[in-house]
Amino acid sequence: MATAAAAAAASSPSLYNPIRLQERRHAYKTFCFNNNSFKPKTLIRKRHFYIDTIWCSATTTKSSKIGFEVESKKHDLLRAVQDTQRGLVTTADQRSEIEEALVCVEGYDAGLAIDLGDLDGTWRLQYTSAPDVLVLFESAAHLPFFQVGQIFQQFECRDRNDGGIVRNVVRWSIPSLLEEQEGATLLVSANFSLVSKRNIFLQFEELSIRNIKISEELQALIAPAILPRTFLSLQILQFLQTFSAQVRVRSPGRQSVGGLYYLSYLDRNMLLGRAVGGGGMFVFTKAQPFIL
Repeated sequence: MATAAAAAAASSPSLYNPIRLQERRHAYKTFCFNNNSFKPKTLIRKRHFYIDTIWCSATTTKSSKIGFEVESKKHDLLRAVQDTQRGLVTTADQRSEIEEALVCVEGYDAGLAIDLGDLDGTWRLQYTSAPDVLVLFESAAHLPFFQVGQIFQQFECRDRNDGGIVRNVVRWSIPSLLEEQEGATLLVSANFSLVSKRNIFLQFEELSIRNIKISEELQALIAPAILPRTFLSLQILQFLQTFSAQVRVRSPGRQSVGGLYYLSYLDRNMLLGRAVGGGGMFVFTKAQPFIL
């Protein structure tokens, strides 16, 4: 029954016979292909999709390879500075190794403009060769009554394209009088401006001491726990704990102390910089933000 219907449809002279229409389309495509005049859109789309897929795959593979290389070089740099006490104890061979590792990392970011959005945040010092910082470490190493804890740089430049504010934060202490390592905070504030793609100029504004945390031994000396604490002793404790002092570095009518710094590498978890004029190099890693 069905075979007879199909045979009848095939012999029908109607132009709209589906079997005849299919035969005509096939004959037309065959003719056009033989004469190089037919390029089905579906084949073009498939070919373009295939080429785009290969290109994207190659680009992704290349980017992944570069990203792995950068992370490996950054690890080598951090490993090189690990046992130097942030730059205080280094041999000539170590300094050479650190410089070589630093240059390797810098090469991956050469020529690109600084992204102030990535710069914004808190950075912890891991290594430096800057004399003005090393003198703090040397003093702490030779003076029994002085300690230097963590050193940070805090940048405030989110949603900016011309500069911002930077704060150099130094945690320090006097043993037995203040808490270990973080008994007080030395804060040096500066405004900075972006003078080129990689250079920032700092204008120092203020130096202050704050966040005094006196030791338990000193608290016991001022206000012994076994004796009634007098109003005077409590006032002394409160004064010491809330004490802060500020010194303006920049005076009206006078040019402030400043410095030019070259930010040689920056990503979301590492910052490398050099003080222009032989002021030393710096290696920072991203740290958790904190309130001063």
